[in-house]
Amino acid sequence: MKLLLQLSISFAILFISLPSSHSCNSIEKNALLQIKKSFNNPRELSTWNPRTDCCTDWNGVFCTNGRVTELDILSGNLPGQIPDQIGDLVQLRHLEITDMPRLSGNIPRTITKLKNLDLLMFRQTNLSGLIPDYISELKSVTFLDLAFNQFTGPIPGSISQMPKLETLRINDNKLTGSVPDSFGYFVGNLTVLNLQNNKLSGKIPESLSKHDFIDVNLSGNRFIGDGSMFFGRNKRTELVDLSRNKFEFDLSKVKFAKSVAFLHLSQNRIFGKLPGELTKLPLDQFNVSYNRLCGKIPRGGFLQTFEPSAYSHNLCLCGDPLKPC
Repeated sequence: MKLLLQLSISFAILFISLPSSHSCNSIEKNALLQIKKSFNNPRELSTWNPRTDCCTDWNGVFCTNGRVTELDILSGNLPGQIPDQIGDLVQLRHLEITDMPRLSGNIPRTITKLKNLDLLMFRQTNLSGLIPDYISELKSVTFLDLAFNQFTGPIPGSISQMPKLETLRINDNKLTGSVPDSFGYFVGNLTVLNLQNNKLSGKIPESLSKHDFIDVNLSGNRFIGDGSMFFGRNKRTELVDLSRNKFEFDLSKVKFAKSVAFLHLSQNRIFGKLPGELTKLPLDQFNVSYNRLCGKIPRGGFLQTFEPSAYSHNLCLCGDPLKPC
């Protein structure tokens, strides 16, 4: 009995002396404190107290077995830049910094140390400069969102070499140039592509027709030529927005996936007739105004549920909901 009691006490002492599996890693804690300092120690990060455990007490910090795996800084009028120490959070799988209009500077090179990163979102900040080529070194990223920033210059063709990338949102920046030819040869399974509201131009690589996009949005750019490569009867397409460009192709020859629910083609140079298979689509949003379409609007499906403005300013469209032919 005495021996059993001594063993119990020994195990208790050993358990107390071991560090908690949920306590914050010291290197990662220092990196987080450096991030806070680079944001001028704002009150929004007041819980980031060096005397407390970052894995249990710090807002926006989430850990697994004592390692920081998720960092969310979701809003705040925080000035500053992303420090190099972001790369010390080597176990990060989810990094989201959004709605911070006073966050400036570039994406630091040290971000490439985050080899486990699955989601990277720098959205609605004031980050600027080029989208760096080295971002393609993040081979585990499936979701990349750099929308609503001040990025300039061309889209890095190296992004197509990210083997797990499924969603790419770089809309609402100041990007220029054309869509890289390499985008027709993504090594991963990209299904969501959003480039809207930039200053991109030129023709879309025909090789993109091989991709089965679920959601593609190129609106508000200066693209020219054929944009029909995003359609196909055997695809899973649900949303296509090519509006406010200078695309020019015959709509009557386009074959649509049965899943298309959002179709915006307004303000282009698209010609031909509206194909009858549009009546078979589960359309929720539809607009073909300001083009060069002609002929009778097919009757059936959801086509007559849209306002006349969805068909207006074409060459000679007629029929319900427009005037009779």
